[in-house]
Amino acid sequence: MVTSYVHDRPIRGLATNISDSGLNMSTISMVAPPPGMVVPLELDLPGTSESIWASGRICYRKDDRLASGLGVRFVAMAKSQARIVRDFCIEMRRKNLGSILARIRA
Repeated sequence: MVTSYVHDRPIRGLATNISDSGLNMSTISMVAPPPGMVVPLELDLPGTSESIWASGRICYRKDDRLASGLGVRFVAMAKSQARIVRDFCIEMRRKNLGSILARIRA
């Protein structure tokens, strides 16, 4: 889950892809921020006990009838939290690679 804050209003979204440099998220179209806007973000990563706080620039917005897909690049984050995000991404890649290799071997 991701919460972005647009004009001090919380906007909840679903992160569908995350890396150490940014994320892709979906949120309701009518409240989605425009490209170029820098928004505060609160990320809840599975398996971590603390929320990750960052600032992200909206790089693109693809609107649908109900939801908007947003590409967000991180522009500011505490080093300790950036390390948590990086370690989370590395662990997810390792798990995905392990399952792919297991299917190849089967």
